Amino acid sequence: MKNILKLTVAASVLVTAGCLQTAGTMQNEDSFAEAAAANQFAQTAYLNPGEALEALEQRFRRAVPTMINFEFNRSELDEEAKAILRRQAVWIKRYPMVRFKVFGHTDKVGSNAYNYNLGLRRAQAAVNYLISQGVPRRSLIATVSRGETEPLINTEDRERLNRRTVTMVAGYVAGYIGDDFDGKVANRIYRNYVGGDAADAGGTSEASAGGN
Repeated sequence: MKNILKLTVAASVLVTAGCLQTAGTMQNEDSFAEAAAANQFAQTAYLNPGEALEALEQRFRRAVPTMINFEFNRSELDEEAKAILRRQAVWIKRYPMVRFKVFGHTDKVGSNAYNYNLGLRRAQAAVNYLISQGVPRRSLIATVSRGETEPLINTEDRERLNRRTVTMVAGYVAGYIGDDFDGKVANRIYRNYVGGDAADAGGTSEASAGGN
């Protein structure tokens, strides 16, 4: 009985060790793949800056959630939003030569002016949290508010999906080859993102005008 028990324990240890080794190998392979992708991007950017940025944007959107959502009339980050931004930060830090832009949005409840400011506060909250997670300030272009002008769901009512920020590839850091592509490529990427989506519109004082 003791021998059987010893064999069982030994087998369990070997299986566990094998699993850990496999997991470690997979993790190392993932890290290597990520490093290789970053290195390949850096080389490609010199040859075709615009095309490299657009390809990177597609990889970014496949790798991590690019959107976070907010409670009605609020710009504070909840725990789900923070978790998503932490994942974004890890990814963004792999590409120190690239800049990202955060777009703030609201739903249509409230005035245009109020919702514009609310969208800006949401974008600023996301940027500040990314910076707190180690993303260099130079990697983040000034935040942009779209207010209520670009809703994902075209409704006049409260809609959580419209209360969001979206993080996107925007260009290269100043001085990096191809940094003159910033405006052209960022605008094209953003047009592709909102293409086909309905548009948002407005707000005035968090308490008085309502806000989305």
